[in-house]
Amino acid sequence: QVQLVESGGGLVQAGGSLRLSCAASGRTFAMGWFRQAPGKEREFVVAIRWHDASAVHTDSVKARFTIWRDVPKNTMYLQMNSLKPDDTAVYYCAARSGGNYAYTSIASYDYWGQGTQVTVSS
Repeated sequence: QVQLVESGGGLVQAGGSLRLSCAASGRTFAMGWFRQAPGKEREFVVAIRWHDASAVHTDSVKARFTIWRDVPKNTMYLQMNSLKPDDTAVYYCAARSGGNYAYTSIASYDYWGQGTQVTVSS
């Protein structure tokens, strides 16, 4: 069983930046970020393949969000720049215990963090 601990959410003005982190208690093979805005379904944001750091982004964040990982620390990071009010959501970290891809579907992940609130004011 892998536990995920997220940190780094908060309130920021439009155009600002935030960095999220997700620390895993054990080894993972793929990790990703999802988000859920009020009244909406949870959606994919970005994912990373652990062994080579290749990443997949949803189109709306591709030029603004950067994902990377620190393998010895089993930690994933998400740098969010040029934030928009539409980015406001609870952001969830997810991890998978096997596989060889950067997975984009909720069903692909075995473990989830508790979520961290990101609020972008206009």
